[in-house]
Amino acid sequence: MLTVDEIRKDFPILSRKINGKQYAYLDNTTTTHKPLSVIKTMTDFLKKENSSVNRGVYYLSQKATARCEETREKVQRFINAKREEEVVFTKGTTEAINLVATSFGSTLKKGDEVIITEMEHHANIVPWQQVCLSQGAIFKVIPFSDSGMLDQEAFDRLLSHKTKIVAITHCSNVLGTINSIKKMVEKAHKYGAKVLIDGAQAIQHLPIDVQDLDCDFYCFSGHKLYGPTGIGILYGKYELLSMMPPYQTGGDMIDIVTFEKTTFKETPYKFEAGTSAIVEIIGLGATIDYLENIGYETITLLEVPLLEYAMSELKQIEGISIYGSAAKRAGIISFNIDGVHAHDAGTIFDDEGVALRVGHHCAQPIMTHFGIPATIRASIGFYNTKEEIDKFIIGVKKIKEFFK
Repeated sequence: MLTVDEIRKDFPILSRKINGKQYAYLDNTTTTHKPLSVIKTMTDFLKKENSSVNRGVYYLSQKATARCEETREKVQRFINAKREEEVVFTKGTTEAINLVATSFGSTLKKGDEVIITEMEHHANIVPWQQVCLSQGAIFKVIPFSDSGMLDQEAFDRLLSHKTKIVAITHCSNVLGTINSIKKMVEKAHKYGAKVLIDGAQAIQHLPIDVQDLDCDFYCFSGHKLYGPTGIGILYGKYELLSMMPPYQTGGDMIDIVTFEKTTFKETPYKFEAGTSAIVEIIGLGATIDYLENIGYETITLLEVPLLEYAMSELKQIEGISIYGSAAKRAGIISFNIDGVHAHDAGTIFDDEGVALRVGHHCAQPIMTHFGIPATIRASIGFYNTKEEIDKFIIGVKKIKEFFK
């Protein structure tokens, strides 16, 4: 097993100093840093192999096309999809959800029902709101308890034969809760509903097996996974993707175009209009190589003790409100300090060389649930250390003292 000191050598940005102090990066939920192997793979491609894909018979174009398709195969293996045609390249989780909401959502009829949860990121709320408005479908929401657990009895009551899609987060980006996805998929399928899972905050912490989950769609972003921005993945069962109309048109997703009629390529290509994010796709492939070398067992062994330690230390400080206490959770801690606005706290943390997130985290319904405008959020990656957690806890104590 690799040690955290060995892993940190792969991330040069972690050695930076901010305001003359050693940099402690605890905003991994927003985006993760990139290992040298990913950076090198992307820059080497631009230096030596840069070319467009799918359109050239010359060597560099063929090589670039092959490398992008190799990444598709890597993603298929990484999430255990049944076939590579079930892997669609998108700009990120947000576009992947919008693709399904727009394309699959076009099959919804008046009176059909869509179920989401109260703990969703805006990206898994707004697209479904919009499609319900346009199609005359009914929008329903599963509530969660103050402990951050979804109300499964409410979910049972909401489900019916009118339910056509259930869109749920695998892991809350605010509460850290890891939801019982497999059980929820089973329940939804009994009513003939399809299930989309927002995996943006889960895939960097947990091994994902889409066949085992039996979900219909699974979405995630490269930049949450220690990879590049601008690239995401939509997994969809082949039979569903095959029957869905294109999300965008133009470019290489077409088969034949005349002024009378246009035909489209098969999935996944019919969903990949325009020039692909070639460098980012290749970078995602290198990211998967890197993470498979690290292994999820190592990731868990490094992250879980840090989360437990941080929670234990934070709970010992008076005047701290922590949001979410689910037993099964990822390394995400959202909290507030009594009498201190989250944004003021964030500024002081920055002065101390601690990078974390403050605000509503694109999850305003969660803020409404707790009757607060914002939270402070610290999030852990496998390259973080106990010393960084100590630095974070010292920062909390300094802020409390400053605002006394």
